[in-house]
Amino acid sequence: MSQRVIRISELATTANKPGKLPVSPATIWRWVREGKFPKPFKLGDSVTVWSASEVDVFIESRYRNNQS
Repeated sequence: MSQRVIRISELATTANKPGKLPVSPATIWRWVREGKFPKPFKLGDSVTVWSASEVDVFIESRYRNNQS
């Protein structure tokens, strides 16, 4: 089984590029600190990533919570 990963540049939206989520990198990091978003892990000294499947679960749970 291969593990898909996603970097902050793909997750967050910036002025120049839309991301998977319509929030800034600062918001994602704040959510991580608050325990609201999955924790990232290091692939190397300067490479931090998130499990794409954990991010998908986060998005799906937010969607389900808003459908109630």
